[in-house]
Amino acid sequence: MTDRLVWLPFDPAELSDQGGDPPDGLRYEVVDPTEHVPDSVGEVRFYVPPYQVGPRVSEVLGAMTGLEVIQTLTAGVDNIRPHVPEGVTLCNGRGIHDASTAELAVTLTLASLRGVPTFVRDQDRHQWRTAWYPALADRRVLIVGYGAVGEAIERRLLPFEVEVVRVARTARGGEPRVHAIDELPTLLPRADVVILVVPLTDATRGLVDAGFLAAMKDGALLVNVARGAVVDTPALLEALDSGRIHAAIDVAEVEPLPEDHALWDAPNLLISPHVGGASSAMWPRAHRLVREQLHRYAAGEELVNIMSGDY
Repeated sequence: MTDRLVWLPFDPAELSDQGGDPPDGLRYEVVDPTEHVPDSVGEVRFYVPPYQVGPRVSEVLGAMTGLEVIQTLTAGVDNIRPHVPEGVTLCNGRGIHDASTAELAVTLTLASLRGVPTFVRDQDRHQWRTAWYPALADRRVLIVGYGAVGEAIERRLLPFEVEVVRVARTARGGEPRVHAIDELPTLLPRADVVILVVPLTDATRGLVDAGFLAAMKDGALLVNVARGAVVDTPALLEALDSGRIHAAIDVAEVEPLPEDHALWDAPNLLISPHVGGASSAMWPRAHRLVREQLHRYAAGEELVNIMSGDY
């Protein structure tokens, strides 16, 4: 089959970097459905949505009557999964954001522990105040959601002389050992840092509730680079207000975070505006993944990163 139509959110010439080229036998159009939906919408067979998947992107899927594959540029697919037509293969962007998200997770962890937000505020006020802060060294770090991004976070953490404890949906024996998520009640009280990197599913929505936070040790740090809805926001605010724990979040239940939201003024909290994947590391990896997927598609081979079940 030839001349199958592919919609891309970027110039197909970008697929020719890093020593590779897109496959022949496919037709490419650069389309941003938030600006314009071409008449060719019914001919699309392979669709790569924009990085920011908004409502207009989801709405256009219903008009893609010939659609076969959706390849997202995000690891999480919770924004688009409910709108995928029956029979269409959904693939996520596993591998695109591993490096960037892992960097931010470590950055938020170090910045929070070593008092960087306080230093910035003191600099703004022209104040020089010294104090002792906890180091990352010698800490036990719990990674909740030990997939590709979790592995990338661990690789960056180990040189800091930490102990890493891994948690995934199900336990995995061998080396490294991975604990099941239902073991959290016994793992949380012994963790100094808890990093969330789970996908948002029915099973993980509200995972970090009042009970979860109460199980964390006094002075522990919670880092969320997953999805905002993984955390019960009122419960987090209560825990922060008590002064018992600290937190650093790259995500919120409502984004952008409203100007009057209580999180802005919560004590012991560092906020970044959902920039875990938004770095210079994204595009080379995105182009490589899309190019490789298109080669598999053109050759009739099995695709990678196919999403099924809860994940």
